[in-house]
Amino acid sequence: MTISTRIAAFADLPVLQQLISASVRGLSKGYYTERQIQSSLVYIFGVDTRLLEDGTYYVAEAGGEIVACGGWSKRNTLFGGDQYKEDADPFLDPARDAARIRAFFVHPDWARKGIGRMMIDLCETAARENGFTRLELAATLPGQPLYAALGYSGSTVSHVPMQDGEYLPIIRMYKEL
Repeated sequence: MTISTRIAAFADLPVLQQLISASVRGLSKGYYTERQIQSSLVYIFGVDTRLLEDGTYYVAEAGGEIVACGGWSKRNTLFGGDQYKEDADPFLDPARDAARIRAFFVHPDWARKGIGRMMIDLCETAARENGFTRLELAATLPGQPLYAALGYSGSTVSHVPMQDGEYLPIIRMYKEL
């Protein structure tokens, strides 16, 4: 089946929230505990509507169905949906800052079919066209192998605290374009 990509729209929000939940629940098993998964969906993972406003968030579709989403940002926020980020989210300076790879989620039924790679390529190209020469991301444990295979490096695990006392291990990774 052919996969197409487009810029995400606000009308996609309900489907994106369902996709994010399915992706986190389905692909995080074995990497995170059930409590970490549930807490991350409440406190961290969700749509960052600023990415939609900036036109830097994309969806991948197969047969008219959204099967993946992800984007890049020219703003300071490294990860998290609207419920996680701070109000202030200043623009980055391409001459000194790394653009952010953000909020990548693939439906479990569509994982490991090259969609994530295709969307990363789309984001890297857009960031490069906007003057960025470096990229940074916060990888989840299940996402880390993909990013490493695509040339991102970094191995230090950070534990992001959540409001219910749980924490989510992530890995900050970088790539030169």
